[in-house]
Amino acid sequence: MELQTIQNRIYEIRGQRVLLDFDLALLYETETKRLKEAVRRNKDRFPSDFMFELTNEEYNSLRTQFATLENTGRGKHSKYNPFAFTEQGIAMLASVLRTPKAIEVNIQIVRAFVFLRKYALSHTELTQKLQELETKYNQQFTDIFEAINYLLQKDKKQLAQSKRKPIGYKKE
Repeated sequence: MELQTIQNRIYEIRGQRVLLDFDLALLYETETKRLKEAVRRNKDRFPSDFMFELTNEEYNSLRTQFATLENTGRGKHSKYNPFAFTEQGIAMLASVLRTPKAIEVNIQIVRAFVFLRKYALSHTELTQKLQELETKYNQQFTDIFEAINYLLQKDKKQLAQSKRKPIGYKKE
């Protein structure tokens, strides 16, 4: 399984990167209903920072991003909102779903999360370096603009002085 396939199914919801139950069921090659049953039987293994159920608003917002759910293979309409699993929740799923496929997929999912974390860190470092450069060069450009303005003002003052009527007696 390609990391890109998994990464395309990771969403940011409530400030956390998560995978939804129907995407996990697809990856594990099982039914969403069966996955949810296994989670409900082991509810004490999934605290709110491991797994949470989407609100109607969150789910409707995501559905508009998927276009039509049936056409994208992202699950069927259900009377229940999907569960969102964080990285820790997905790791806990490995202890609940003990099939070889589930173990194989979990390893790939953890790798995908690690890759995204590394990418985010390098992106943050790059952004910080760009901001430092911008600050440095903005100061240099500010100094240059001040020098140019000074020279322009100096030339204007000299021109104004030369065009002034002199005070005093005229020489003839």
